[in-house]
Amino acid sequence: MSPRILLAGLFHETHTFVEEVTGADQVRVRRGPALLDRRGDGSTVDGFLSVAARRGWEVVPSIEVGAMPSGTLDHAVFEAFWEAFAADARAAGSLDGVWLSLHGAMVTTEEVDPEGEFLARLRALPGFAALPVFGVFDLHAAFTPRMARHADGLVAYRENPHADAREAAVRSAELLARALDTGVRPRMLTRTLPIVWPPTGTGTADSPMGDLEAAARAIEADPAVWAANVVAGYSFADTPDTGVSVSLVTTGDPADGERHLDRLAAIAWENRQAGIPREWDLKAALDDALSRRLAGPVVIVEPADNIGGGAPGDCTTILRAFLHRRLDPAAVVIADPAAVQALAGASPGDRVALSIGGKGSRLDPGPVAVEAELVSRSDGRFTLEDRQSHLAASQGVAIDMGPCATVRVGGVSILLTSRKTPPFDLAQLRSQGIAPETLAFVGVKAAVAHRRAYDPIAAASYTVATPGPCASDLARLPYRRIRRPVFPLDP
Repeated sequence: MSPRILLAGLFHETHTFVEEVTGADQVRVRRGPALLDRRGDGSTVDGFLSVAARRGWEVVPSIEVGAMPSGTLDHAVFEAFWEAFAADARAAGSLDGVWLSLHGAMVTTEEVDPEGEFLARLRALPGFAALPVFGVFDLHAAFTPRMARHADGLVAYRENPHADAREAAVRSAELLARALDTGVRPRMLTRTLPIVWPPTGTGTADSPMGDLEAAARAIEADPAVWAANVVAGYSFADTPDTGVSVSLVTTGDPADGERHLDRLAAIAWENRQAGIPREWDLKAALDDALSRRLAGPVVIVEPADNIGGGAPGDCTTILRAFLHRRLDPAAVVIADPAAVQALAGASPGDRVALSIGGKGSRLDPGPVAVEAELVSRSDGRFTLEDRQSHLAASQGVAIDMGPCATVRVGGVSILLTSRKTPPFDLAQLRSQGIAPETLAFVGVKAAVAHRRAYDPIAAASYTVATPGPCASDLARLPYRRIRRPVFPLDP
């Protein structure tokens, strides 16, 4: 008989320092056959399904719950997920394994380690203690000892931007196949380091993450090590395990595993300062770019309003600067459903008084009042040009920004979206009639994950320090739960 594998997913990167509570209305739920419909969509679930098809497994689909990065998750959403999963697990009959698509940085209103709690509950179900449990998780997880204790093999993405998310899922599913073929169940060893880096310091093309990933690949030359994970962590989720961690999936002597972790920990500590980025003053960045008379787009990166990190995507500092400098042609994207709605009765060419952005964070200077020309409206749907885009890991290749409107103020095009959408693919602008290659300046609300899309077209890129909930200066954040001491918060 074909091995029967239970499939589920739990995916949310939780920003605990923003005011909102993420409720059920912001969560996307897929049940049963809807998970199987993810075949071919470029997601991590698609990666697992490709291995399952190749291996001839019978997939028993349960439930996948996911949301865009945002504020603390209402615990009722987690409990609803668990009730559905537990019911499916009890009704599934004989199983040979479990495969999970996780993020790893979820926090609810009642639980700082929901993934660990989920895995502990899973193991307590009748018959599940003996099942191999494998899965994939995000490089920006807060990976916990409880997650390691209750899983056989969780595999992290290796790249940031996450171009390898689907590949990491394939890798983890092949490790499940290895366990089924050999009857050998590995264990996980993990260590949380006394380091926390902002997202801007976690690109894998740079030090320290590039050095750590190279060392992890060398460690995997040990035949007993099935996988070595370097977890950059997610600094905006305030938990005891927030920050950098390293882990192994191994069948070897625990003492050997600890020596491998020692090596990774030493590299991280020696290079800890490299994970703290240097950012430009916005005025100085624009002055420098204008003085150089560059041919091609100048990308102004705004990590403080990083949509992929849980920020609202409507901060106005970059927009204000572009308008003040009368930059032409330039573009910014602002998540503002109220502004989109205010344009509902307008026709292209109409000039409309608008209040744009500045509604989602108390750190922002507030809305910008403009008289804007309506250029176009759309349903906001587009298909990723890059199937390995950072966005594809959870969303797949079909993206929905909600109803959108493009307006122009002077030489600045403003794409207004109803749903905040990370700027990880150039099709976001192109689908709305904005050709990114023709711009002189473009504002990007991201930290690192935009690079795969924007670096190839950029004449120059400036990461700037602005007000916002995802600012890189972690010392400003009111941590309450993180372990102490930890670099760079403590001497």
